[in-house]
Amino acid sequence: ADGDIVRVFNDRGQMLVGVRLTDDIRRGVIRVCEGGWYDPAEPGKPGTLCRYGDVNNLTTGIGTSKLAQGNCGHTAMADVEKYREPAPAVEVFKAPGGGDA
Repeated sequence: ADGDIVRVFNDRGQMLVGVRLTDDIRRGVIRVCEGGWYDPAEPGKPGTLCRYGDVNNLTTGIGTSKLAQGNCGHTAMADVEKYREPAPAVEVFKAPGGGDA
């Protein structure tokens, strides 16, 4: 439903995103315009849930060319399910520990 939080996942990774329904996109298709900064629920654990919608978790890590090395992951197959747990706190904007503020 519009406004829900969903888990988008495939064999490469998973992320949480908010839902906005529209007739502009075909049923069964999702679009993540940019995504967000990587915010792992369990840092260092492969496949951990990204709490802030980093779409790169779902794409391949193959660069566009030897020169550019841009992200070529414009399309990725993924499953979607409603996230039924309380929304986790987004931690990506907190300053890392150990430094002087």
